[in-house]
Amino acid sequence: MELKLDRITKQFREKIAVDHLSETFTSGVYGLLGANGAGKTTLMRMICDVLKPTSGQILLDDVPIEQFGDGYRAHLGYLPQDFGYYPDFSAYDFMRYLANLKGLASRFAKVKTDELLDMVGLSSVAKQKIKTFSGGMKQRLGIAQAVLNDPSILVLDEPTAGLDPKERVRFRNLISSLAQNKIVILSTHIVSDVEYIADKILFMRCGTIVSAGTVDQIVGEMRGSVWECIVAPREANAMAARMPVGNIHYGRDGQVIVRLVSESRPREDARAVEPTLEDVYLHLFQAQPSLISRRRGAHHE
Repeated sequence: MELKLDRITKQFREKIAVDHLSETFTSGVYGLLGANGAGKTTLMRMICDVLKPTSGQILLDDVPIEQFGDGYRAHLGYLPQDFGYYPDFSAYDFMRYLANLKGLASRFAKVKTDELLDMVGLSSVAKQKIKTFSGGMKQRLGIAQAVLNDPSILVLDEPTAGLDPKERVRFRNLISSLAQNKIVILSTHIVSDVEYIADKILFMRCGTIVSAGTVDQIVGEMRGSVWECIVAPREANAMAARMPVGNIHYGRDGQVIVRLVSESRPREDARAVEPTLEDVYLHLFQAQPSLISRRRGAHHE
């Protein structure tokens, strides 16, 4: 299966949220990284046919998605950023209710509900009301409902927002296990959410993809641009004002170890270090506007 975005744009009055964006997705996990306001949610809502592009096309196996009608949604599983649920429903009743809305046969829905609640670790609390669940439990329920219809395209918008580190790791592993023979698009601004599970990373800024590739490819391009320096505290603050600083560690001896991104050696005693995906993020998103604002007709290819 192939999902293709062909120069799609979404404009809200004079604001361009997504700007002539093209990308092709096949089976695998795609990590969509960008600062808040980069256009990630707008892009995902267009992929899910919740929003229509102002221009451009979205194609599934070379067929424009509008030609599928409601049948396109049978291919989709969607966990929006603000996952809605009925607080007085139990997890089991909520899953059966959504299965009914999706038109799944009753017998299949029962088997699938039991299977998925077990998979996401909620089978022991299946009869409890959702309002008693922690944030992580609700997100796991959100994943379960998103894959009820065994979708070939799974779209997850900021799925780990508000989760503690343990739940984030659990969620990440769950996504990885679900990714077999599916297109999984996971939007986030938290680098660690996708660093270890994504087959491809897409950095989105101002409505466009500004960098794309595997983690190794993207990180490799930053070699020779990430440094560590030992400086006085006052100098550390000055450096942070001039360039992307990833970490400042204050030692007991009064000295400060600064990790920063710079295309040239920032000082003579700076030591080149191995870059990480977080360094790339800092490099790409330092002091960048979150949303392009242009006059109508000022688009470019």
